[in-house]
Amino acid sequence: MTTPSDEREQLAASVDVVLPCLDEAEALPWVLRRIPPGWRALVVDNGSSDGSADLARSLGATVVSERRRGFGAACHAGLLAATADLVCFCDCDASLDPADLVPFTRRIITGEADLVLGRRRPQTRGAWPPHARAGNLALARLLRRRTGLRLRDLGPLRAARREPLLALDLSDRRSGYPLQMVVRAADAGWRIAEYDVPYRPRTGVSKVTGTWRGTWQAVRDMSRVLAEKEAGA
Repeated sequence: MTTPSDEREQLAASVDVVLPCLDEAEALPWVLRRIPPGWRALVVDNGSSDGSADLARSLGATVVSERRRGFGAACHAGLLAATADLVCFCDCDASLDPADLVPFTRRIITGEADLVLGRRRPQTRGAWPPHARAGNLALARLLRRRTGLRLRDLGPLRAARREPLLALDLSDRRSGYPLQMVVRAADAGWRIAEYDVPYRPRTGVSKVTGTWRGTWQAVRDMSRVLAEKEAGA
């Protein structure tokens, strides 16, 4: 059983939260308020034009600039800038709550898992568009064939230790980055676990899976990651 002192120790662990950001000024205040006490928010500005970077600084976040556009480029820039033992990733659009990462880090600290992923559980019908859900399901099935992992989601909320993450030598800089992380972790023998998390309608307009075109691009990027790994196996 976890005691209050255990909880305090886990909350005080060295944790950086990477928040890839492209024009998320509307959502940033809520997201940054939800960062657990003692953790550091790393907002990776990926070319915002709405003042997101300045707003994040004013709210106490550390801002990293990544000019190369792409979800993977922003995530990896955050990973390279991180200094904490544990690194978490979370979208910056208020669809996911950074506070939900606390049990993720607990499972890593206690040695239960090496990589913990959030399984998104939509809170409203509009939180997860059907085309985005279908694309995610298709990729999960491809991943199962490739690695044997029975994951139900490939969402962006996740946590792992920084040094092993760097050792995975992730190279994708587009939408395939989250999948490449899972594939290479599986190939390296990592223990990978899922944890249910609430999924809310995002604030603002989605840059990736908000449209059929965006979803198709993300699926194509991730399918390319799987094909590359199969060719090199």
